[in-house]
Amino acid sequence: MKNFTISQNNGIISDEFLNRNIRDFHAACKYISNLPYKRNLDKNNIQCVFNDLGGTCSTKHAVLRKLALENKHPEIRLILGIFKMDSEYTFKIKNTLQKCNLNYIPEAHNYLKIEDEYFDFTKPDSHYNQLKDKLLIEKEIEYNEINSQKVSFHKDYLKKWIAEEKISYSLDEIWKIREQCIKNLQQNDTIEIANFSPVCFANSHELRDDYKV
Repeated sequence: MKNFTISQNNGIISDEFLNRNIRDFHAACKYISNLPYKRNLDKNNIQCVFNDLGGTCSTKHAVLRKLALENKHPEIRLILGIFKMDSEYTFKIKNTLQKCNLNYIPEAHNYLKIEDEYFDFTKPDSHYNQLKDKLLIEKEIEYNEINSQKVSFHKDYLKKWIAEEKISYSLDEIWKIREQCIKNLQQNDTIEIANFSPVCFANSHELRDDYKV
């Protein structure tokens, strides 16, 4: 993978890494991947992964893209992919999908493309190969487009999918089922999702707002 030295006085993200004695891109990627997976308090703040000591696929890869731009490496690109999130990808959502009679839900994910190679630094064991055969569509975005633009692109794709596949749920219902799947992913492997139905879930106030993006 391409590497470069992080230069001083190039920008706020470069300074964040240098202040932690992280001096090249490889070390920065390792640091980011080792940060806990967690929802950020303010995704509009590019420094949120440092403030929160953690991040999601969106915020973690946005930081690495910004670092690359600050150090004059625009060829390190930020990618938004929509893939088939199914029980093969993660068994934690199997119960929810079965109860909703769905084989999968199209889910959005961020990662990097460097020349002709793809890299996923969401977690230490994340790898692009885990989802490449499940990809439905992908596009290049910028580090400041991981909020409303990402959600808009995702929902537009879901509308098309619902129509083409004749899915028996509305967009709002699919989005809430998707939220439940995201909630499932946060739970321990041994926890079972019990007594769930799309109808009661659609009116539930139990999900926190940070699962809605």
